[in-house]
Amino acid sequence: MAESAELILDGKSYSFPVTEGTEHEKAIDIAKLRDQTGYITIDSGYKNTGATKSAITFLDGEEGILRYRGYPIEQLAEQSSFLEVAYLLIYGTLPTQAELDNFSHQITKHTLVHEDVRKIFDGFPSAAHPMAILSSLICALTAFYPESVSPDLSKEEIDLNVIRLMAKISTIAAWTYKNNMGHPLNYPRNDLDYCSNFLYMMFSFPTEKYEIDSRIVSALNKLLILHADHEQNCSTSTVRLVGSANASLYGSVSAGINALWGPLHGGANQEVLEMLQAIQKDGGDTSKFIAKAKDKNDPFRLMGFGHRVYKNFDPRAKIIKKAADDVLSALGINDPLLKIAQELEQAALTDEYFIERKLYPNVDFYSGIIYRAIGIPTEMFTVMFALGRLPGWIAQWKEMRENKEPIGRPRQVYTGELERDYVGIEQRS
Repeated sequence: MAESAELILDGKSYSFPVTEGTEHEKAIDIAKLRDQTGYITIDSGYKNTGATKSAITFLDGEEGILRYRGYPIEQLAEQSSFLEVAYLLIYGTLPTQAELDNFSHQITKHTLVHEDVRKIFDGFPSAAHPMAILSSLICALTAFYPESVSPDLSKEEIDLNVIRLMAKISTIAAWTYKNNMGHPLNYPRNDLDYCSNFLYMMFSFPTEKYEIDSRIVSALNKLLILHADHEQNCSTSTVRLVGSANASLYGSVSAGINALWGPLHGGANQEVLEMLQAIQKDGGDTSKFIAKAKDKNDPFRLMGFGHRVYKNFDPRAKIIKKAADDVLSALGINDPLLKIAQELEQAALTDEYFIERKLYPNVDFYSGIIYRAIGIPTEMFTVMFALGRLPGWIAQWKEMRENKEPIGRPRQVYTGELERDYVGIEQRS
């Protein structure tokens, strides 16, 4: 007999089915709750609500497990390229060499953006935040590809939009940096791989030759892989919710970018660097700030430690810590902020206060360190997050469309005024 949950309301008993995922996660299916009882559930922030069934990412916060399509993140980060992982997330299987070559080739073919996009850049002030530019221009791609709005896109049309977005976001992201710096924009190079091409567009100048550093390319690949998907977080849920209205892939991802821009979501690694700068400005005494973090009466918080989902450790942090150590060692960087970061890291890994509370450095702590080490400014950190998260957003949007999921429409419990009569303006006091 199938398992069910019994709910008793007003003396009546109602039975609701229990559904189980492949990793034995269980959920009570309340799809008919309102129809049968007249009640809805309240779950502020949707922390206990499953809005969909998904075959993309498995996350176990208690055990520190993250898998894409069943593959452990540790194996993918060590052995795959970012485009290989993107293919896996979007299409469900690891590509053959021929499939990966074709995927990479198609993306390379579409890295150029319409010249009118360059004109749009002229409308942004040079001080505009890169995320404002990125979200605006990704949304604007719908205007350049209006057929993408159709609710009846064929598989080939969806694939073309996927390729276009994967290709053009790296160009647009690099251009947001160049716009912010006041530098001339660089066009993509078809002879470079995805990460090398992005670094070239970011850091090269027309006046000199740019040398690709394989160590930085390797670290960037890992960073993008580790951020590629993370189950139903705020931005991913936003992409699915907007997409459920049959919005285009570009419009849906643009909405996700804006959700990611929120400092409670994608801005964490930027907050880490700002914290390090504040500690340096104060004199660089990390022991003082460790003590402040322990003082429950002190509002100071160490950014980049602990995670709201991972209750033990962030599996991505172990991987990216090694990449951070390798990059700093290989590049021979002597940065006072990075020295402060290393002192905080050591304290958190050895101090019983942090160990007991499982406040280990998370992926945001180490990613900010790497981005700074390779020359990416803090205001670009969230753009880098978006670049990495794009395959996950695409996969989630695509899955939602293929499953023909209904338009999202959360309910509410109204707490406003009871019915009252209109009062003319002359009678209002």
